[in-house]
Amino acid sequence: MIQQWDGGDFAGAKLAALVDGHILTYRRDHKPGIPWPGLIDLPGSGREGDESPAGCVLRELHEEFGLRLPESRLWWARPFPSLHPPGGTGWFLAAHIARAEVASIRFGDEGHSPQLLAVGEFLAASDAIAPLQQRLKLVLDRA
Repeated sequence: MIQQWDGGDFAGAKLAALVDGHILTYRRDHKPGIPWPGLIDLPGSGREGDESPAGCVLRELHEEFGLRLPESRLWWARPFPSLHPPGGTGWFLAAHIARAEVASIRFGDEGHSPQLLAVGEFLAASDAIAPLQQRLKLVLDRA
């Protein structure tokens, strides 16, 4: 299910990049002032300029993991209340990635410990960002 973006304002986007029952994750830094320090996170971040939710999340995937995906690989997209900053709108999207793409990851300088986690492990992790776990459940319920 892809909900079309109406061109309205949004704060940022997150991506569930899925491969063979696993999800691409990383662990956030422990820098002062960042939201969710040290927790397991998904690719994505804040919007830049006038980019779309898809453009935002695919740019972030490239910046954070060195992966380039075409927009046609996105198969789920929906707006939600923004996680940071609160009070706005954020987007959650899903795409399938290939094992060969995972093997080519070149992790950027934000966060650490990029890894594929089994989807069930991510959903059960007490040290993952809870709203992202909830959003992934919605994706999987409708897949």
